[in-house]
Amino acid sequence: MKKKSQTYKKFYTFAPQFFTYINHLNHIFMKLLLISNSTNYKEPYLSWCMPLLEEFLQKTAKKIVFIPYAGVDVGGKVYPESYDAYTERVQKVFKTFGKTIVSVHAAKDPVDLVNHADLIMVGGGNTFHLVAELHRNKLIEPIRRKVMEGTPYIGWSAGSNVACPTLCTTNDMPIVMPESFQCLDLVPFQINPHYIDPYPEEINDRIRHGGETRQVRLNEYLAVNQYKTVAGLREGTALWVENERITLRGTRNMIVLRYGKKPVEKKPGAEFGFDLK
Repeated sequence: MKKKSQTYKKFYTFAPQFFTYINHLNHIFMKLLLISNSTNYKEPYLSWCMPLLEEFLQKTAKKIVFIPYAGVDVGGKVYPESYDAYTERVQKVFKTFGKTIVSVHAAKDPVDLVNHADLIMVGGGNTFHLVAELHRNKLIEPIRRKVMEGTPYIGWSAGSNVACPTLCTTNDMPIVMPESFQCLDLVPFQINPHYIDPYPEEINDRIRHGGETRQVRLNEYLAVNQYKTVAGLREGTALWVENERITLRGTRNMIVLRYGKKPVEKKPGAEFGFDLK
């Protein structure tokens, strides 16, 4: 009975990822740009990824729906006034492309706005607050359906995190309790934005930090979720998803983490499928 019980446990642990993966194979018309970070060190906002954004926005109609829910402290404005400040910040950038954005926080009916979007864009910030607001406004399923039907999607930082099945590989503080950790499930793997490698020993000797590294924390996630895969997106990188293919864009490698396996590095320009192989 013990062996049979272990077999069932293994199957039910694996089953959600298996069926999610099969589901993604049946929906191959997605176009996603999943960016690790909005801003590189000492650079202007969104400047490093401007060429990617411009390329991705080509042939895109003008109605871009922006979701600012992750921005709880923006330009000296705190929630909920931060939403206006966040929208204004992003609008200044997208004027460069001749695009106008419309934010869901200002809409009388956010679901209807999403249903009529030509492109959906989710900004970074606090992932817990973002997910809580997506659930509270009943936007998870409408966004997922629209993107699966072919509406392009752009996310950076938390906006990339919520493209995953759950928020479990975020780096953020749990400042609120979402209704659920479930996210948009647009890709069948988890993303860790802003992935940083362990410091060299000489730097650790200077800062005297004895806590967990990012990789240790992600290994803890994998220890409990052994059939999941984590893509560690370093600063200055993005995943360009088109149909069933993914391309790593940017200037740095991506690390792929799996339970019981050695980490695998993907180089810029590498192409792979939803299994990240």
